[in-house]
Amino acid sequence: MPKETIKSLNKLLQGEYMAVQSFNNFISRIEDDKVKNSFKDIQSQHRENINKLVSYIQDIGGKPEENLGMMGIMGEVKLNIDLGLKEDTLEIIDKAIEGETKGVNMAEKILRGNLDDKSRVITGEILEKDRESIEKLKDLKNIISSRKVIS
Repeated sequence: MPKETIKSLNKLLQGEYMAVQSFNNFISRIEDDKVKNSFKDIQSQHRENINKLVSYIQDIGGKPEENLGMMGIMGEVKLNIDLGLKEDTLEIIDKAIEGETKGVNMAEKILRGNLDDKSRVITGEILEKDRESIEKLKDLKNIISSRKVIS
């Protein structure tokens, strides 16, 4: 398997680890149980993506890079600064949508790269799940927004 494919898959893997870490941060700030459970579901999907990627990278003879890396650490610091001490549910949902969108953009870039067919399928599956997560978050935002208008 070309080193470039393994490198691309590891980049995608790092993005998934960043997502799990970000959702840890979000979940710890959310009071609303419905929102918290939705975030946990999305985080579980990212964990499944990690397992799929790690297994596949190993199957093709590569070594999974199972850490956040400097980019992930800096992203987490920026997220904490952006959110501050606030626990505004809508703001947290917006940050989650922003993060998921960045992940989708990265996956699309990787998908356009030089991948073998199986890597392309796996990347496409992850991309689809991440797009579904964005839709779930947007729906959740609409529900929370309409609740605030009513109250």
